[in-house]
Amino acid sequence: MAWSAGFSLLAAFLFAGAATLQYRAARRAVRGGSDATAAHGLLRRLVRDPVWLTGWAVNLAGFCAQAIALHFGSTALVQPLLVTQLVFTIVLGTVGTGRRPARMDLLGAVAVSAGLAVLFTVPGAIPPEGEPSRPRLFLAGLIGVPVIVVLSRAAWLRRGPVRAALLGVCSGLFFAATAVLIKLTTADLVDRGVAATAVDWPGYALAGSTLLGLILEQRAFAAGSLPAAMTAMTMTNPIASYLIAVLAFHTLPPRTASAFVAVSATALLLTAGVSLLSRSAAAARPHEAAP
Repeated sequence: MAWSAGFSLLAAFLFAGAATLQYRAARRAVRGGSDATAAHGLLRRLVRDPVWLTGWAVNLAGFCAQAIALHFGSTALVQPLLVTQLVFTIVLGTVGTGRRPARMDLLGAVAVSAGLAVLFTVPGAIPPEGEPSRPRLFLAGLIGVPVIVVLSRAAWLRRGPVRAALLGVCSGLFFAATAVLIKLTTADLVDRGVAATAVDWPGYALAGSTLLGLILEQRAFAAGSLPAAMTAMTMTNPIASYLIAVLAFHTLPPRTASAFVAVSATALLLTAGVSLLSRSAAAARPHEAAP
């Protein structure tokens, strides 16, 4: 568990750094706009931006750290720890500004830390890892794809923070699928070798979910509200990952009263912490000044 937790926190830090760089590049690419016209051809402009490419490299390092964490632990263990990405985003937002985190930021960080402490200290709160069921993974995909289509369509009928949040939820769903597919693909590589992995579908599905999640993430950043986008992604990812774990990995939900109370308390504390952190000026102000 220690290795999994350590690499999960490293992944969260790297994802926060990547989001900081990519948000700055995305806002510069749309020149401060937030409508569909400004976002047209966004990815084509971003791949020529050195700042965005640096963020992409950091993001890739984060995926590698996440893959290692998922190899040592379950999605129900790794994904909640990625909530700390928002805490790291606040910290990075104050670097070089001469400002200290605001009281609301500190309260949010304490709430997130307390929620994770409850999750990791109460026996049975983290469910044991089960064997994956590929038919159930297909079922999860059949449920998730229409949800993403509806939300992404609704996003283009909104503006500003609402659009950023809706696109953030969509990208969070893709990143939750990516976590599951990373686990399947790394298991293939370790247990069956490269040749068997190359002819199996999870690796190709992983590439697709990662690419689509990346595109939606950049569009969420381009919508103009980093806090709204980060909050939506940060909360959607662990919730969807937990539901997928229960559905497709035969993971049992909490079976004792103490475990159920612990999971409920964790959900409340994480939601409260992320809500406080999402309002942080430190998360947005340095990026809004991007050229």
